[in-house]
Amino acid sequence: MELKRLSYKHKNNKLLYYSKNYFRQLIPSKFYQSKLDARLKQIDILSTIELEQITSRVHYYNKLESNFNLSSESKSLNELELKKGKKEYFFDLYEYGRYFKQSLRGHFLFGDITKVYKEPAFVKSRPINDENENSILLKWNKVRHFMFVKNDKVPFSSKKDILISRGQIYAYQPHRIKFLELYFNHPMCNIGMVNTKDIVPKWKVDRMTISEKLHYKFILCLEGNDVSSNLKWVMSSGSLAVMPKPKYETWFMEGTLIPDYHYVAIKNDYSDLETKLQYYIDHPEKAQEIVKNANDYITQFKNKKTEDLISLLVLKKYFNKTNQY
Repeated sequence: MELKRLSYKHKNNKLLYYSKNYFRQLIPSKFYQSKLDARLKQIDILSTIELEQITSRVHYYNKLESNFNLSSESKSLNELELKKGKKEYFFDLYEYGRYFKQSLRGHFLFGDITKVYKEPAFVKSRPINDENENSILLKWNKVRHFMFVKNDKVPFSSKKDILISRGQIYAYQPHRIKFLELYFNHPMCNIGMVNTKDIVPKWKVDRMTISEKLHYKFILCLEGNDVSSNLKWVMSSGSLAVMPKPKYETWFMEGTLIPDYHYVAIKNDYSDLETKLQYYIDHPEKAQEIVKNANDYITQFKNKKTEDLISLLVLKKYFNKTNQY
């Protein structure tokens, strides 16, 4: 059963990811700093539409408008250390942070962040609200979160009219527990938990690979500690993401997703699940419209040059707004 975890189809190549990032540590940051201006000048050759899209995303990730002087609690880039359990965050920051002077300071909050810090800080995740400007999003832990289905070969009409879900569930996630309490063994659902410990025995099910899940029309995308980690690959597939309106967001800009346009929206108490599933079973053309909209949304994250430029601009804006650059 646990061999399912070793299936790498549709997943990022972690060996390549770690190899590239360890290699980057061997090259002095001054080498990259000399290339920053050239990297930023790429914005000069963009079309008007491309420029508007990039500018919009930069301001979405970094909402700072007023200048702010950081406190002594901040750390410089060269003070950050590669630590066990957070190395993906360190690597993803260094990929772009290396282009700036390493004496530049900031607050770097690694992990699943669900609150807004008292000062402007870089985070992977933040709450979706109008008061999150101190949370500056960067594309962190992308090796786990930014996975996309390479090729969904299962036609929508051949997919099962069932909601699929496999995930880990803990006592501090009552929203996930509630879903299983309501719909475990429901005829329209194939769901369960795959924890290796802290198991509720009756909910224990076998793991499934992404390829196996693609045989289902509906895939559950419930938030965990912060965002739903499977949402990106589900929206890149030919199946429908099913979830309540998200409360948290990452570089994926979950806050911009439109209910019943990019995903099948269900109520926070899940009471309308059967009705919503049945509607899209009965109206496959509506379901496939959502699939197309979701696939179109994903394309903006697949251009590596654009992603690089936006990341550098988000960092630059932060250092500008904190009176350092």
